[in-house]
Order: sequence, then structure tokens, then C-alpha cells
Amino acid sequence: MSSPIITLTTDYGTSDHLAGVLKGVILRILPNATVVDINHHVAPFDVLDGALTIGTAYGFFPPRTVHVVVVDPGVGTARRPIIASAEQQYFVAPDNGVLSMVYDRDPGAIVRHVTAEHHFLSPVSNTFHGRDVFAPVGAWLAKTFQTEAFGEEITDFVRFALPRPKPAGTALKGVVLRVDAFGNLMTNFTAEDLPAAAVESGKIKLQVGGKVVERLAQNFAEGVAGVPVAILGSSGYLEIAVNKGNAARILGVNRGAEVTIETS
Repeated sequence: MSSPIITLTTDYGTSDHLAGVLKGVILRILPNATVVDINHHVAPFDVLDGALTIGTAYGFFPPRTVHVVVVDPGVGTARRPIIASAEQQYFVAPDNGVLSMVYDRDPGAIVRHVTAEHHFLSPVSNTFHGRDVFAPVGAWLAKTFQTEAFGEEITDFVRFALPRPKPAGTALKGVVLRVDAFGNLMTNFTAEDLPAAAVESGKIKLQVGGKVVERLAQNFAEGVAGVPVAILGSSGYLEIAVNKGNAARILGVNRGAEVTIETS
């Protein structure tokens, strides 16, 4: 029988002990677990960035994977720990909207408020629920898969809509959702938002940071050195990139920057 898979997505970083401690807690409960780091560099306290991270990653894991997602600016407050069952996978997270992309993709997701405190470490710290609540719950869940034993189903879980492009005259106005390690700018435009003429011709009129991007490329290598291009990225969103360069630096923009596409 294959070992249970538990993934970790946090904003803890990797410069101290926090992420490692989560693994230790999991392995004490479930020594045969395979623990996979999705990302420990979610922007600090940034629930939207956490939602994007897990939302673009979980679909590539096998059924019955348990995803522990700890982006938790409300740690120690009355916000609820939850388990969500969606698309044959399981998610353990704070109830703060960090699973919003999961809910969007599976409207039939079942969410439970975790109240079975005997699954927690004791005592529970006010500042490290990743260690004391989410990691042990994830491990016990991967051991039993009996979600009903952890708490009652709820329907008032927190969720938010990801920002969508809006019409603005003859253009669509969007935003940079995130900047990756290469300096590529992920926007909130998808293939459905692109003018058909742009897709056919490879020519686009996109404005960001006071500059115009005019080419819709098929891959990074098509770009001319130092010249930003638009490209449909692997996550399904339109990105702005520079071949072997940093688009964010060249364009002088960051997350939250306005992006417009002329539609006519």
C-alpha cells in the first residue's frame, strides 16, 4: 500500500525551524507519510497569494492527498480550523478564504469545522497553530480519512471571489495577481479574456506600468532580450515575461499593478 501524501503550503519561509517542525509533528503521528513542500514562501499574511498557490497546485496530486495550508494572519483568534473535501482530495486550513480557489473549482466541496481537540497537540500555542492544530489534524486525517470524526459540516465558511477583469471603454482592466521568482507577472486575464484577433495574429495591445506590450508569444524563448511579451502561462493566466530577464524589474511594477488590454 502506498504511503499517504501530505503537502505543506505556508508563509513561514525556510530560514528558521517552523516548516521543519510541521514535518516533525506529521511524522511522529504518521511515520510512513510522504511529506511534500508545495511552497513555504507565500507572501506573508497574504491569503489571496495562498489561495492562488494551493489552487494552482493541488490538481496535480493523486486522489486522497491531504493538503495542509497555513497562511493564517488570524492565528490565535476565533477563526475556525477546517477540513474541506473536494475533488477527491482533502484540505486542512484556517477558515479565512485561503481555500477559495478550491471552492470555485468544486462547488460541491464539503467543509467541516474541526472541533475534535484531542487531535491537537497540547497545550495549543496562541501563535503556532500550524504546529499544534493543522499539522496534527492533517496527519490524523491521512491516517483515517474519517472526516466526520473531526467536526460538524458547515456552510458558512469564508470564501472570496478572485478579482476578475472589468470592462473599461474599449479595454479590459485587470491586475497583476503575483510576481514569481523569475519576475514574471501573473495577471488575472485568462485565455477567454483575450481578443480573438490577438490570439490569431500574436499581436496584442497591453498596457502595464505606463508601458505597452505588443506581442503575444507562445513561449518564453520567442521574446527578444529585454522586451516584455505576453504569454499564456502554465497556470492558465496571462503572464508578462521577458526572455531570460525580469519583467517586474524592467517594467517597474509589482503585485497589484493595473493591466489593461485593448479589445478592439
